Amino acid sequence: MRIRDCADSGVLVEVGDLDEALALQAALAEEPPPGVSEIVPAARTVLLRVRPGEGSAEAVAAAVRRLRPHPGRRPSADEVRIPVSYGGADLAEVARLTGLDERGVVAAHTTATWTVAFCGFAPGFGYLVGDDPRLHVPRRPEARVRVPAGAVALAGEFSGVYPRSSPGGWQLIGRTDTVVWDLDRDPPGLLRPGTRVRFVEA
Repeated sequence: MRIRDCADSGVLVEVGDLDEALALQAALAEEPPPGVSEIVPAARTVLLRVRPGEGSAEAVAAAVRRLRPHPGRRPSADEVRIPVSYGGADLAEVARLTGLDERGVVAAHTTATWTVAFCGFAPGFGYLVGDDPRLHVPRRPEARVRVPAGAVALAGEFSGVYPRSSPGGWQLIGRTDTVVWDLDRDPPGLLRPGTRVRFVEA
């Protein structure tokens, strides 16, 4: 674990891999250091924002060093259910890559427990990690110029829901009408770090 100052009010913790980042995020959620206003996880880092005048980067770094994250721990938050119409453009290719048939891919995707590890790429895009390694598939060799909003996809160890129309290189297996980013909602993002997700077949 490597701890760095970030700008004038933050601490960036670098770890070895995603599992370590998730375990650290879970430990910080249980024991947030005094003065921390926000915890922002990523694939191999966790950023802690410190409220000016309420804490110091040095004290936060010391508190992080005292933590003992448990391997395999995941941050916990609310659970959401997302109905999916399976039949995406890459479902057959995902079946080929996984050695499952198309119904097997759907069954695996809907029975897995997914957790939002972190957000990025676009507002509302959550990187979901699951507990079924059979669904680990590579990105497409070439990205699409346009992926529609609501597309449900796989890439690497992640699943995700495209919050808006955008380019993308993930394998599309279905779509949902669930709105994952809505500026009129508080908070706007449905899929926040730690949120558990259950995909259900529509």
